[in-house]
Amino acid sequence: METIKKHRAIIIIGLVFTILYALISLVNHYNFRTYALDLGLYTSALYDYIHFQWNDCGVFKVVEENILADHFDLYLILFSPLSLVLGTYTLLIVQIIAIIFGGVGVYMLFKSQVNKSRLAIPAAAYFYLFFGVYSALAFDYHSNVIAATLIPWLFYAVSKKQLRFASSLIVLVIIGKENMSLWLAFILLGLAIEHRSNKFLRTYLILASLVSLASFLAITTLIMPAISIHGSYNHFHYSILGENMQEALIHLLTHPLESIKVLFTNHSPEIHGDYVKLETHLLLLVSGVVILFRKPQFLLMLIPIYFQKFYHDTYIIWGIGSQYNIEFTPILAIGVFYVISEIKSTKLQTLVSCLILVLVVVSTNWILREDTILYTNKPRIRFDQKRHYQRHFNVKGVHESLSKIPKDANVSAQSSFVPHLSLRNHIYQFPIIKNAEYIVYLRGEETYPISKDEFEAIVNDLEKSKDWEVFLNDDVTILKRVSL
Repeated sequence: METIKKHRAIIIIGLVFTILYALISLVNHYNFRTYALDLGLYTSALYDYIHFQWNDCGVFKVVEENILADHFDLYLILFSPLSLVLGTYTLLIVQIIAIIFGGVGVYMLFKSQVNKSRLAIPAAAYFYLFFGVYSALAFDYHSNVIAATLIPWLFYAVSKKQLRFASSLIVLVIIGKENMSLWLAFILLGLAIEHRSNKFLRTYLILASLVSLASFLAITTLIMPAISIHGSYNHFHYSILGENMQEALIHLLTHPLESIKVLFTNHSPEIHGDYVKLETHLLLLVSGVVILFRKPQFLLMLIPIYFQKFYHDTYIIWGIGSQYNIEFTPILAIGVFYVISEIKSTKLQTLVSCLILVLVVVSTNWILREDTILYTNKPRIRFDQKRHYQRHFNVKGVHESLSKIPKDANVSAQSSFVPHLSLRNHIYQFPIIKNAEYIVYLRGEETYPISKDEFEAIVNDLEKSKDWEVFLNDDVTILKRVSL
């Protein structure tokens, strides 16, 4: 009871943001605004793991390939038992809890240090308010969100010299996703600089950084290629730098000015990529990233995030949407308030803290605007608007229709229906059909990964085919295979 009173403020704040996050993420899922990629794929993996079988990426790949070749994510194995209780909401609930847990980590880090304790609540509030959190919540589930929320606790463990705890967190971050270990190597190096006065701690952090870097290289150059059907790492999409990581490193070292320029310009052939990087840079500046020049070790921690984001071939990744900004959250929340903690005047500390919180709200409010440079699906994130809670079809009726499909049946479904049907042995994103016994679709709903004309042509052929019959045609169309 005494502990609850002592930390009452963070408990109340955590509860408020839990409700807010649920209104974004869980409402999106109920309203069929989560999709085959990525929630459907990852929930399908939960089903496979809890049944002691490997996932083959069959949700979106015609040719079977172990999901670990796509992303080396072991969290899904750890979370799979929860699917027996939480169903298709499992990963979304885990993600919300992890974000709240991350904010508490920020709070505990500041609270445990006498000269920083008064900034514990503002720093945690910054973490919860940062625009990268809302973009991630509005776009399905991603394990890098979970990994990012462990970082404040790593800072805490290191500051308290709890190296067993720190080592456990390092392992957990490494197994979250293949690129997390590279980011972690820079974080640990930055922490070594932050704690440079402690020789033992500095040595531990440098060695841990090297282990993390070695893990990244082992996972991306040995393990994932060995699993992949192509015998290579599937996610090196940085053609501006070269064909592989070795060429990329050489390019960065031999063309430094050109490489810096690319961080700010549209290097894709897509005209829609114009000013997308500028928008993200401006939001980061408003959120206080410039303050980190007072403590460059925090900027060091962000180097791989800037590089993997702004050198990517796909302009959407440069922008303010999806989960592509979550890694900035813990570093900025901690780094910005570490700098503020060095202000000697208590009144000035309070003033600057309030100002930075106002600015982070401004940056987060920007992504809610209708006229952002990078298009983002506003009904998915505008929890304050009626349209977030509605669809153009009868949501309750569709849920009732989907419940009539046998739980052990193989299903091919339109992307927005896949996450709700993914806890089964075989689930495919339409138009992949394979051995599906049922096909689920709704005209007027998104047709990704094919065009509307292609979708209409395929559906018309299926409806005329003697191999399929209409199982249900009410709020959603469900076809049942006549013969296989």
